[in-house]
Amino acid sequence: MLISLALNLLGVVLFLFLFWRRLKEDYSREIVFGSAFLILLGVVIGFWLSTSFFPNWIFWFEAFGAFLGFSWGVFKYSLRFFEAFEASFLGLLPWLALFFVTKVIYVSMAILVLIVLFIYLNAKYKNFAWYKSGRIGVAGLLTAGVFFVGRASLAIFNPTMVSFAGRSEIILSAISAFTIFLLVYNLAKG
Repeated sequence: MLISLALNLLGVVLFLFLFWRRLKEDYSREIVFGSAFLILLGVVIGFWLSTSFFPNWIFWFEAFGAFLGFSWGVFKYSLRFFEAFEASFLGLLPWLALFFVTKVIYVSMAILVLIVLFIYLNAKYKNFAWYKSGRIGVAGLLTAGVFFVGRASLAIFNPTMVSFAGRSEIILSAISAFTIFLLVYNLAKG
């Protein structure tokens, strides 16, 4: 319990740092940390709701809470959606990796691979022939899409491994991945 609490605290600090680092040049410190607080509030409310009422859906309640907090921050502080999404997803990945260290180590390793993928995509996205717009956000979206494709794929073979949502995991992860890749397509066109 104490190790899990320490890892979660470290994850929150890493989230705050990475979120701030990605957005510090475009937004004031108050805006960055205000929107980060809303995301964290969403995660905490999602955690509380899931553990109190729907313990098998903890990932999805936390993810939905984070998305609601993110959306509230985007509207409240007039953040650019794709830039803020990329910063928040990048910030949440290390926290997720630390969360799984004590539970399923190879999931943590897969998340670390996603972080490396993000770093690569972030460095090279302007050179992609199919990505003519050159706008920020594609690295975060592609990494998020791969994350959800991975969850859906893992859920096909072992539906209780990724989370405890069972077969619903396949559908929810596939819909999330499809939506994200649709956003990538629209971002590439625009």
